[in-house]
Amino acid sequence: MSEPVRSRSLPRNNTFSQATETVLREMVLDGTIAPGARLNEVSIAAQLGISRGPLREAIQRLSSEGLLTVISHRGAFVRTFSRQDIVELYELRCALELHAVRLACERATDEDLDELDAMLSDTESRIRESSAHAYPQELDFHLRLVLVAGNQALMRAAQDVQRQLALARSMSAKRPMRARAAVIEHADLVAVLRSRDVEQATLMMSRHLDHSMHSALSVLGLPQDGATEESDTAPDSE
Repeated sequence: MSEPVRSRSLPRNNTFSQATETVLREMVLDGTIAPGARLNEVSIAAQLGISRGPLREAIQRLSSEGLLTVISHRGAFVRTFSRQDIVELYELRCALELHAVRLACERATDEDLDELDAMLSDTESRIRESSAHAYPQELDFHLRLVLVAGNQALMRAAQDVQRQLALARSMSAKRPMRARAAVIEHADLVAVLRSRDVEQATLMMSRHLDHSMHSALSVLGLPQDGATEESDTAPDSE
């Protein structure tokens, strides 16, 4: 199945290769190219006004990020996710973010934590004002926390995992409903970070991500393997 064509233009503040990669990633994550669909290289290249060379470079990059699956002699397809895929992504996310919490306990300044609290206040206001009560995707608490940890390699790995989970969530038409609960859990975590209690902070993050995983499985209609479901929908940013 070919993806729907929508007008796109390359951003001007990046190199040509980076711009192509950025736009193609957006097309995958916002559902312009649906999960499981094959990428029509001719159509996409014509739409973006580029040759197929930089497009193929972008495809390889997104494949390495886990967003595309490249099959020899068949082409590139937007990735789909099984229950095991989701569980493994959350296992990786847990390893990354628990380490980020440990680093944040050591490295975060009081000003860093004040900024996290301010972002959560803004998030809560945005959720309250939103008709869908959805977590604003641009205010990603978890990536901001990894940023505070001060490790760029950790940030790159966390971004790759977050993108794959965002793509997995896009497979469901259900809307997120657990956003307010996520904000409360985030705020509780920041309070513990202020006390520099590594053991308690990692315990809270582990429980939070466990809740998030079960919600993600639920919204995607995947088996919980005997676990209690937190809700029938998943948060945008947990």
